[in-house]
Amino acid sequence: MKKPAIDWNGKKKINLALQGGGSHGAFTWGVLDHLLEDGRLDVEAISGTSAGAMNAVVYAEGYLDGGREGARKALEAFWRAVSDGGSLSQGWSGAFDKMMMPFGYDKSPMFWWADMVTHYASPYEFNPLGLNPLRDMLSKAVDFKKVRACENLKLFISATNVKTGKIAVFERQNLTPDHVMASACLPLVFQAVVIDGESYWDGGYMGNPALFPLFYDSACADTMIVQINPIERDETPHTAIEIQNRLNEITFNGALLRELRAVEFVQRLCDQGKIGPPDYMRPLMHRIDGAAPLSQFSAASKMDSSWSSLTALRDIGRAAAKSWLAKHYDDVGTRDTLDLRAEFS
Repeated sequence: MKKPAIDWNGKKKINLALQGGGSHGAFTWGVLDHLLEDGRLDVEAISGTSAGAMNAVVYAEGYLDGGREGARKALEAFWRAVSDGGSLSQGWSGAFDKMMMPFGYDKSPMFWWADMVTHYASPYEFNPLGLNPLRDMLSKAVDFKKVRACENLKLFISATNVKTGKIAVFERQNLTPDHVMASACLPLVFQAVVIDGESYWDGGYMGNPALFPLFYDSACADTMIVQINPIERDETPHTAIEIQNRLNEITFNGALLRELRAVEFVQRLCDQGKIGPPDYMRPLMHRIDGAAPLSQFSAASKMDSSWSSLTALRDIGRAAAKSWLAKHYDDVGTRDTLDLRAEFS
């Protein structure tokens, strides 16, 4: 087993894998905020999809500008911009957000209207100009020239190639707003993002997030998944919205589960002495799981960008990260805290 990866400051290193999930990405903001505040872990690489991709690029720019505190400030400023500009998932104006609050987001007329439109008309019909307020907001909030210059951090942003159905992984040195928008492109809401002649949809279909770049391109053995989409639910959904939400959760977790099965297989071979250094490094897997605390939020809340909702999600993420560090910091670099064998038994 690989010894703990330690940087020159004596801190343990870790890779981060950040899921997407609309406004629920504010949970990941909270996790990152506490990890940065705690200061005992240094991040070597981040793989992110959709909202996870946005958190990743904001983290990178902020860290380059001002270290840990710079990253914390950048993340807060970004999510404040999300709140001021409207929903992360849909791009609706903040005015609509406020107007619908008395109904509850999943009961609001605007939510039902938006859901109906996206199921009976394509974004090429109801948005022929391909307008995307989220792209404008991201371009203003993030200096991608700085992101590309952040050489101390590896970044991997995932999207789905529409033509081939395969995953595309974009690396830090090539990133533009279009790459992040491709990672967050819900095909019923936005027109496909075209980059170098290829069309892309949301990366969640093929990697939410992608793990393999962290194993192939990072020397760090430890990978932390920040998970915001529940793998299991106790109740069977009955309403149309509940059914659609559960289908989305299953779909967006599918690729991750397949990768985790492969990781568990490699771990087993390493533990049995059948493979090992120098050809194979045993991966050490960890997870900060937001599924249980986020279950109190409805599916529609993934479009709720009100500041009160985002900061509530942030605080839940901070608490989850604090609890994980208190229990498992000493395990980093030494052993798994996510038991994949039990996960798939």
